[in-house]
Amino acid sequence: MKHWRLFLPGLALFPVLSGAAEMRSVHVEFEDGHYVMDAEVWFDADQETVFGVFLDWDLAAEFSSVIVEAKNVGPDEHGGMGFYIHNRGCILFFCKSTRRNGSVTSEAYTVIRAIADPETSDFDVSEETWTFSTVDDGTMVHYELRMKPSFWVPPLIGPYLIKKKLRDDGAEAFDRIEQIAQERQDTSG
Repeated sequence: MKHWRLFLPGLALFPVLSGAAEMRSVHVEFEDGHYVMDAEVWFDADQETVFGVFLDWDLAAEFSSVIVEAKNVGPDEHGGMGFYIHNRGCILFFCKSTRRNGSVTSEAYTVIRAIADPETSDFDVSEETWTFSTVDDGTMVHYELRMKPSFWVPPLIGPYLIKKKLRDDGAEAFDRIEQIAQERQDTSG
């Protein structure tokens, strides 16, 4: 998915294309002060193209209306690539602007890992992994997220609301990702 988006409501309006991203599983838990998400989503597009969409952080604002700014960063002094995302969103009365800045590693067309730097981010922990494989003439993406905000979250309702938002709004973002991948695939093929 998403790149991790604390709040994932869709922004981009794309023409309806064939297929629809299919969320095959999603689990969100609150464990030891960390939000943990595990999801599998199938996209009706080839693995190389879907991988390219996920790796291009500049596209993130096209999947989510809460992303104020997103960009690829790098290379750093060691040649590594990075990312920057500034989100602004609300869950009921709780509104927050957050920033994540970190490093990205990848293995061609199969794995992307993103780790936020806690010194330049609003998260003590934000670790994501996307694993890509070809399934049923499309692409299966297995997404794992582990995050711990460094900001206050209302203790009685915060975990419930964040879990619900991650689970419910992911589908819209997945559909946007698939549409971008299909457009890219159509123009390159």
